[in-house]
Amino acid sequence: MALSHDSTAREVTAGPGDLPATGQGVPPTAERAAPPTPGQGVPAPAAGKAGTASLSRPVTPVPASSVARYDAETDVLVVGFGCAGAAAAFEAASAGADVLVLERAGGPGGSSALSGGELYLGGGTPVQTACGFQDTADDMFAYLKAALGPHADEEKLRVYCDGSAGHFQWFVDRGLTFQESMWDAPTWMPLSKDGLMWLGENAWPYNTVARPAPRGHRCATESYGGWLIMEKLVAAAGAAGALTHTDTLATALIVDDDGRVVGVTARQYGEERAYRARKGVVLTTGGFVDNEEMLADHAPHLIGHGKVSDGLDDGSGIRMATAIGAATRRMSVTEVALTALPAMAVRGMLVNGHGQRFINEDVYPGLYSVAAVLTQPGPYWVIVDEEGYEDVPEADRWGVLPRFAGETLAELEAELGMPAGALESSVATYNRYAEEGRDPHFHKDARWLRPLKAPFAAIDPRLGFNGEGGKTGAGTGASGFTLGGLRTTVDGAVLDVSGTPVAGLFAAGRAASGIHGEGYISGTSLGDGTFFGRRAGVAAAGGPVSGPLTAPPAEGPLTAPPAEGP
Repeated sequence: MALSHDSTAREVTAGPGDLPATGQGVPPTAERAAPPTPGQGVPAPAAGKAGTASLSRPVTPVPASSVARYDAETDVLVVGFGCAGAAAAFEAASAGADVLVLERAGGPGGSSALSGGELYLGGGTPVQTACGFQDTADDMFAYLKAALGPHADEEKLRVYCDGSAGHFQWFVDRGLTFQESMWDAPTWMPLSKDGLMWLGENAWPYNTVARPAPRGHRCATESYGGWLIMEKLVAAAGAAGALTHTDTLATALIVDDDGRVVGVTARQYGEERAYRARKGVVLTTGGFVDNEEMLADHAPHLIGHGKVSDGLDDGSGIRMATAIGAATRRMSVTEVALTALPAMAVRGMLVNGHGQRFINEDVYPGLYSVAAVLTQPGPYWVIVDEEGYEDVPEADRWGVLPRFAGETLAELEAELGMPAGALESSVATYNRYAEEGRDPHFHKDARWLRPLKAPFAAIDPRLGFNGEGGKTGAGTGASGFTLGGLRTTVDGAVLDVSGTPVAGLFAAGRAASGIHGEGYISGTSLGDGTFFGRRAGVAAAGGPVSGPLTAPPAEGPLTAPPAEGP
């Protein structure tokens, strides 16, 4: 689709031939991240989430002495069957514990199943080696400390990086396969089966603090991969002996006279139930992006934007734990994903509502998203020229079309409502240095630098991906999910406000505050959720977790057992 050479800037409309059909290089509409809504691995956006108010249910703890009888007893009770819950259930059952998983939905998966499926792993995995990259746990730590910072949890991050190569093997042993090939282009999520991708490790300033190595691992499926990860983990947990009660909403923690958590109350098919945990309860209930009250209290910058979730991330596990004195950490921190296509942004420039650049466009796109939404005046625009737009393979455009196109920047900035001369000045400065192959203000890699020439176009993230046919991520142009949660040890024990472990209570995944500080990189949610979910499962079962976790490889195909009834 050529850009207009008319002398007047105009709004671009698409003809029927300009839009790819669903499934032809365009991610499906779902959500846990519009691409990105990316970020966690990039999930896809759930329709109708933004603006949905969630009223918080009472979560008053229940004294054990008031429970007349328990409807079920187990050693380890896992609440929530996303990636962290599946990992916890598998490890606890593998350690010899009786395990029961409660899932409020009609089946397992949660937001994890809707995600893009990126796993942030490194330290020298077989896929990295096969693709010609050397990596160490120290380089991985240095990059993530910077990219997830400031204020990343360095204790957890160190353990995660040191155990990352082993964690990759854990996924392989659960039946996941990874193609030994590399996707070497900016994107939220490859639509190929390539097993490795860059996630900003080779961009400034991160390439100055650690030797660059790609660490975005993807299992061998095209487009969204979260469903496949969950399929394998659910099967593994079931094969290890974990049982599941679906359509079961945990409502409060049961606490004995000594303050120990000994179970939960729940609602199943309209009936009140009580579940006893002889060894421990593991909360893996997700974050709180679907709870408008909690967003208003802790992360109001996400109010009004899209929600990267399955619609059930209402903070219930966090609230149940804080009701008995549990501490929280980083509750204001969120992932934010702007529906600005990296392949186009890197070939042009990302500007704010005043027509000014503010970051190098080749960074991990979640970082330019956070920089835009949290620090810059909107609306935000990707400015490209015809050569830059046409240089992006059609299948990789995700249906993105220009909103406005014009022969001159003066006309374009007037159409965009920018101050006169602002965009002209930004492009002139960019072009002057691009002629020399450098970007002294923001340090974009020379690979992407060249002067921009007329005709020019403006891409509007508010239109989303998939063009007029799907509008994935359309709305404000931004989506997100929460990263703050319960404060835990590296073994998942929930801490109270005095820093003392709450006896019998563990947490992992987005119900807990993990490795993140104020930044986010795709794959670190599925990655740290499963990693620390594993540790929480072992700890809840009463096993040691001081060293690397190992588990026997899966033997043959695994299938999940049917959910147990009431």
